[in-house]
Amino acid sequence: MNDLDFQMIERKAVALVTGATGFVGSHLVRRLVTEGWEVHILNRAESRLPDHPEFAQTTRHIHDGSTQGMAECVAQAKPDVVFHLASLFLAQHESKDIEPLVLSNVLFGSQLLEAMRINGVDKIVNTGTSWQHYNNEDYNPVCLYAATKQAFEDILAYYTEAASLKAVTLQLFDTYGPGDPRPKLFHLLAKTAKNQEALAMSPGEQLIDLVYIDDVIDAFLCAKDVLYELPKGHQVYAVSSGQPLQLRELVAIYENELGVKLPIEWGKRTYRPREVMTPWNKGRTLRGWHPKVGLVEGIRRISR
Repeated sequence: MNDLDFQMIERKAVALVTGATGFVGSHLVRRLVTEGWEVHILNRAESRLPDHPEFAQTTRHIHDGSTQGMAECVAQAKPDVVFHLASLFLAQHESKDIEPLVLSNVLFGSQLLEAMRINGVDKIVNTGTSWQHYNNEDYNPVCLYAATKQAFEDILAYYTEAASLKAVTLQLFDTYGPGDPRPKLFHLLAKTAKNQEALAMSPGEQLIDLVYIDDVIDAFLCAKDVLYELPKGHQVYAVSSGQPLQLRELVAIYENELGVKLPIEWGKRTYRPREVMTPWNKGRTLRGWHPKVGLVEGIRRISR
């Protein structure tokens, strides 16, 4: 039993979650509420919370864009652990995207760390991306989005050294699950299966590493436990299935499970610049965590 478990005997543990309106963040909030946490959500006024009953049991704090406002939100929440998932994802950027990327992925997180320092909150689970490791290198960003995620980790390194924050970063691979609104692979395949309109795709030789949403949330909760065992510093872990498959293979499995033939036009699209052909495979895995939902079972769950 760790320190948090002893605390929960007397009171609810308190979590502050950023990025709660996203696919992964909303699932994390729902799990935390279900497991008895007092959950606080930090987002902007224009953000709309998901329509799930668990969100009615949370407390929302509005960030006004200022560091002082961020400090006040953290002071009100008084979290034991911060789960930082908020980010802006763009696989490829245009010039107009520079400011939003930096504001969302660097400035917002930096304000959060400063607010934690001011309020004596010392534990954070951060969210990174496997795209920080193009060509399987220790650091080589696939895109500007990945570079901003690394920039925040560099700032996080300062706070773990100078302000004694303890941090665990989970670098996520591709995530999926039921009700995923993002225009990702299975969303596109489901749409194609329904309307039977031709779908232009790349040659399909790239390897994809997919992790089911329940397993991803397990990793966040496992990371929380690691935080309580850390004396200090920042540790980085990969949330990977460990079993990447070629895109063509994934589509074939999907077709087999649904019993349909998809009108996919392989090779009608070129690979995007700096396409990830082989996912990063040098990351550490969290002790006590492993993916439980295999690809076939995951496809069955999203297709019900």
